[in-house]
Amino acid sequence: MSRFNMIAESEVSTVLAEYKPDNKKYTTYQSEAELERELIQNLQEQGYEYLQIHNAHDLEDNLRIQLQKLNNYVFSDSEWQRFFYENIVGNSEGVVEKTRKIQEKDTAISFRAEDGHTQNIRLLDKKNIHNNSLQVINQYTISRDEGAGHDNRYDVTILVNGLPLIHIELKRRGVRLREAFNQIKRYSRESFFAGSGLFEYVQIFVISNGTHTKYYSNTTRESHIKELGEAGRKKSKKTSNSFEFTSYWADAKNKTIPDLVDFTKTFFSKHTILNILTRYCVFDTDNKLLVMRPYQIVATERIINRIETSTNYKKLGRAAAGGYIWNTTGSGKTLTSFKTAQLVAKMSYIDKVLFVVDRKDLDYQTMKEYDRFEKGAADGNTSTRVLQKQLESDNSRIIVTTIQKLGVFTKKNPEHDIYNKHVVIIFDECHRSQFGDMHTAIAKAFKNYHLFGFTGTPIFASNAGNSGNPMLRTTEQAFGDKLHTYTIVDAINDKNVLPFRIDYINTVKEKDDIADKQVNSIDREHALLSDERISMVTSYILDHFDQKTKRNQFYNFNRTMNVADVVRFGDSKRETLLGRMNGFNSIFAVASIPAAMKYYTEFKKQLAERNSSLKIATIFSFQANEDDPEEGFIFDEDLDITGMDQSSRDFLESVIANYNKDFNTNYDTSSDSFQNYYKDLSLRVKNREVDLLIVVNMFLTGFDATTLNTLWVDKELKMHGLVQAFSRTNRILNSVKQFGNIICFRNLAEKVDEAIGLFGDRDASGIVLLKSYDEYLNGYDENGEHKVGYTELIAELSEKFPLGEQISGEQNQKDFIKLFGKILRMRNILTSFDRFEQEDILSPRDLQNYQSEYLDLYQELRPSSQTEKEDVNDDLVFEIELVRQAEVNVDYILALVTKYHESNCENKDILTSIDKAVDASIELRSKRELIHDFINLYSLHENGEIHDAWQRFINAERENELTKIIEDNNLNPAETRRLIANSFRDGVFKTTGTDVDRIMPAMSRFGDSNRSGKKKGIIERLVSFFEKYFGAI
Repeated sequence: MSRFNMIAESEVSTVLAEYKPDNKKYTTYQSEAELERELIQNLQEQGYEYLQIHNAHDLEDNLRIQLQKLNNYVFSDSEWQRFFYENIVGNSEGVVEKTRKIQEKDTAISFRAEDGHTQNIRLLDKKNIHNNSLQVINQYTISRDEGAGHDNRYDVTILVNGLPLIHIELKRRGVRLREAFNQIKRYSRESFFAGSGLFEYVQIFVISNGTHTKYYSNTTRESHIKELGEAGRKKSKKTSNSFEFTSYWADAKNKTIPDLVDFTKTFFSKHTILNILTRYCVFDTDNKLLVMRPYQIVATERIINRIETSTNYKKLGRAAAGGYIWNTTGSGKTLTSFKTAQLVAKMSYIDKVLFVVDRKDLDYQTMKEYDRFEKGAADGNTSTRVLQKQLESDNSRIIVTTIQKLGVFTKKNPEHDIYNKHVVIIFDECHRSQFGDMHTAIAKAFKNYHLFGFTGTPIFASNAGNSGNPMLRTTEQAFGDKLHTYTIVDAINDKNVLPFRIDYINTVKEKDDIADKQVNSIDREHALLSDERISMVTSYILDHFDQKTKRNQFYNFNRTMNVADVVRFGDSKRETLLGRMNGFNSIFAVASIPAAMKYYTEFKKQLAERNSSLKIATIFSFQANEDDPEEGFIFDEDLDITGMDQSSRDFLESVIANYNKDFNTNYDTSSDSFQNYYKDLSLRVKNREVDLLIVVNMFLTGFDATTLNTLWVDKELKMHGLVQAFSRTNRILNSVKQFGNIICFRNLAEKVDEAIGLFGDRDASGIVLLKSYDEYLNGYDENGEHKVGYTELIAELSEKFPLGEQISGEQNQKDFIKLFGKILRMRNILTSFDRFEQEDILSPRDLQNYQSEYLDLYQELRPSSQTEKEDVNDDLVFEIELVRQAEVNVDYILALVTKYHESNCENKDILTSIDKAVDASIELRSKRELIHDFINLYSLHENGEIHDAWQRFINAERENELTKIIEDNNLNPAETRRLIANSFRDGVFKTTGTDVDRIMPAMSRFGDSNRSGKKKGIIERLVSFFEKYFGAI
């Protein structure tokens, strides 16, 4: 029940509290044109003005009319021409520049009128959002004559004050939603920039097939196109630039609203869409537009509403003035808290907003994130003295600090003016912050405050434990009402985080004759630290490391190149580079410092015996190393190691010395240096430079690294600690990372079920956890529907597409692509199970043969800028990243070449194996000619081993071919070689920008009508050269 009886509500909520869909039955077929007419009619009924605008001239005329109306100013013809071309079209402005213009705090443009006065022209009214006009147009046409690559006709566009800020692409019911996404992708390549480029102002795209409707930001689309242009088919990384990051709209109870009719009534209600555009978008310093999701908006508005109502009712300084937000780990709490702090700080009667974190490193992370959302929006502090200055300064409106600094400040300053100011205090991860003295200190010191908390794992009565103040044991007791909930089940359903797959590895056999529980526990702990078991667990991890972390999979990843500089001088010095990465990395959670020491030593020993280059590290400190077995908390380890015993500190010194050798650093256990070691280590884990990190408690809460996919567990976990630790692995990265891998060397099954039941719901395990091996292998029934298993898919493949028979006909080819794509996705899951390698019913040779057919069709049917085939095949999805999982590499081919020559070139079966391996590899196909030439030229009697001979051969061939390209096209030799060298270094051949222009021969940009054709030919030849030689050595 609410604590307040609302007299009047000042604003309608942006997200509807609960939406009940239109259950009206429709039985007739609906064409795409009918779907479009229905959408426009529904928008008109909601107050949108429908205009018959189909060309650039009419669009520009209407823009003039709407801006004049919004600004109460009439342009003369000459003024409008000047304003339009200088301030709307802009000089070489693209999507990023136009988005910045819309998203800046003040969209007013200072314009000098003909009579000399300065007139401010607003593009949007962000203070009074209903002053903005909303219009709808359809079937807008752009042609080649206007500079488009092809004649295009767009479906439906929403104009805000005459500017096209939202575009909707429709497909008829029954057509895959991805087709609409692909069509927008094509328009962006071919025509959005054409004419005056007004469609580059689009902020939000909506795609729908009637049944399913999703939205996404313009930079999602723009970055997706950029990635495809720069990396081609080599880059299919699942980032916020891809279809996977399109979002469903939902109501405040997290129930999705997929149908277009229902979506239109909610998302496109005037108040909602204008609020999203003007309040709930964040254009960050990476030039990405982040459109907040429904649950983030709800959380923000619930906090704002609680501040308003409790202020009106004069209930400051008590639980009724605050509340908590339960948003699961990984759901974007930092963005929500940032936007909340930003909007609250603008409220005239709020003096300060304090965002409080409870880990030393997290304030660094939070400040980095806040700075990414808006540079300088918040003030961090390195000491209590700096915090005091910020609290006393009128310029510091939003302050990020730690619970430790705030605690010291209240103790040192029992009397201070800030305590009488109107302050909003927001705690991150509040499931820990309320326990201890801090809550009491705030309540005692501050008088006019609102206290809010964000948590992914709240404390309820059932998991509160018995320690601490009995009046402050639960999150509700400490912070007040639960204002909004978004659980791990909601996040997995929305595909914002990944589910978990758990293996339980039994390493200790319990003795049957021990009845005394305490004796059993002592005996068991002794056994768990035995040398034999430590060796066995270590061996298991190393044996299965590549399998669990998918080290045979390559993808592109932006890595920090200057970690040590970032540690010393801050994030502003960061330099990143897009490069190739193989697989993921992992954390190993152990029970104690002695366990961490024993495991580290054993790993070093076994790695040396195996001659392995895996990089391992560990970190621990003195404070709070043991879990609370009763309450399930993972206590935060301080970075102060002064209380550590000498032997542990000496061991840590030796660990850091090894780390210094691995990464050419210079850290030790002295205070500042150890903190820098911690920061350096966290960055290198995020870089995937550290393969396995052994921890006791550090890094198990509050640490995000998208490259982490595996958690090895040899410690007791429960409740909050279990969910927090598991959640280190389930951040979305790419199409191969489909779940978080959890390998437990202790029996945590009951504790897993208990935690998921508490923090998801009682029926959540089927959503949070993946199915069993047998279910994926043989299929299973769910909600009255049979989910096909791997054996059934292979049976269908063998029956419909037997090897040796040509797949003829377009429909058969599409059916094969879809079926084999399902098989690849299923194999991606099954390969993480230990049993699959021995029980796979598809032989390696048959897999190669089918992959060869799959890749042949890929190269034949994939979208190409040179052909119109993409218009037909937008509905085809090729799982190329998953094909790469089963790929062989050059080393494998060279080993076969050696065997072939050892047989005196008589064993033709080896040549067949080479051809099949090459045909089944997306990477090696472009190197087929090189491999065949090398086989013919190579001799076993050459000096050095075969790898040296291959490298000499590739270097010579590459130089000869590049020289020929330069000479044939009269290119600038130095610039061309620099471009190629940079491309090999970065793993990407960039076709955008001015790099290609710099290598071309001198010619008039305007007098030579064939310049673009020549440039296109040069690019095609250089791309082919790059693909042929990249990765060859």
